[in-house]
Amino acid sequence: MKIAVLGLGYVGMTAAACLSKQGHRVFGIDVSDEKILQVNSGKSPIHEPGLDDLIKAGLEKGLISATKDLSVLAESDVAIVCVGTPSAPDGSHNMAYIADVSRQIAAEIDPQRERPLVVIYRSTIRPGTIEGLIDPIFTDRLGANSSAYELVYNPEFLREATAIKDFFEPPKIVVGTRGGQRSEVIDAINEGIDAPTFYVPFREAEFTKFVDNTFHAVKVAFANEIGRVSGLLGISAKTISEIFLSDTKLNISPYYLRPGGAFGGSCLPKDVRALQYISADVGAMTHLVDSLIRSNDAHKHYLFEYCSRDLAPGASVLMLGIAFKSDSDDLRESPNIDLARKLLGAGYKLSIYDPQVRPAALLGQNLGYAFSNIPALRELLVERDDALSAHYDLVIDTRGKAEELPLQADRIINVNTLA
Repeated sequence: MKIAVLGLGYVGMTAAACLSKQGHRVFGIDVSDEKILQVNSGKSPIHEPGLDDLIKAGLEKGLISATKDLSVLAESDVAIVCVGTPSAPDGSHNMAYIADVSRQIAAEIDPQRERPLVVIYRSTIRPGTIEGLIDPIFTDRLGANSSAYELVYNPEFLREATAIKDFFEPPKIVVGTRGGQRSEVIDAINEGIDAPTFYVPFREAEFTKFVDNTFHAVKVAFANEIGRVSGLLGISAKTISEIFLSDTKLNISPYYLRPGGAFGGSCLPKDVRALQYISADVGAMTHLVDSLIRSNDAHKHYLFEYCSRDLAPGASVLMLGIAFKSDSDDLRESPNIDLARKLLGAGYKLSIYDPQVRPAALLGQNLGYAFSNIPALRELLVERDDALSAHYDLVIDTRGKAEELPLQADRIINVNTLA
């Protein structure tokens, strides 16, 4: 294929060189005369191990060149946009370069093209940018139903210093298209690359990099906060880290990383509060750890609002599960207790079915926590036959087992999947 890469920075230059290695004819486009001169002389304008060699090999085979002339788009099958989206003063991404290059590309497209120019955006952009900014630019120039172009969002997952390896061995491939449809061109470009591939609508693809990079920041901040506490307590941060990272069943795994219910139970809230106290006591200033309980409380309220939206006043609600997890009768700091309390406070007619919870069997702190938060718990609990025979306006499934029961309900919400 003939591919134009617009923007010869870290992402664009790496993409251009790697695509030429795959055998594509690549036109690198940039506004910088210096970058163009360097590429055409066989040198990379950025420092990245191995990139000079790829550029030289591409030049020798006639597969790569750099130019300022956008007219090469007329003979291109694909245009890959890799221009910068720097931070604006308010923290948002500056979309000026994205808007400018989109207008320039749209102006170069012949409305009568036999095959659409597939315009792939790799720059990190705010969710909604393609639908709200980029597509209107193309629509204004070419019409709402034009077959002369196709928009795709395909975020990159390149790390500086290992960018070439990451290009050919990415952790995943995310492709955003209109309606989440497949793209033949993207499939062809990625042929031979083995990685989990996700075809999704534009917004999901646009949001991916924000999620990834923010979580990486969370990991760095968390590790450093634990390191500060360890150091101030005279504990080896290295040893603690080795122990933590050795657990790939829970600590380094997909567990606890899927949006759903808030955390609770007898361990997590208690131990987080204790670490917050220890941190404050030794002056470690662990702002990330200090925010965890507040964030969890905010999520509890979100779940209540999510479940109760469009629910009529006085509606009948059945909660499947009140303990903090399945096959347990532990009610201590169960987020389901908080949800039940909020539903009662809002005036809904609440019933609870949890086969593991028997008030007569509750003891000690478990008993105290349950009845101090919901004094009428005994009256709210129903037996299986009662739960199945009654009709409810809403069933709130905290266990993910509603499908196994022949429930009568207008609506069922699984809070573990927010579905």
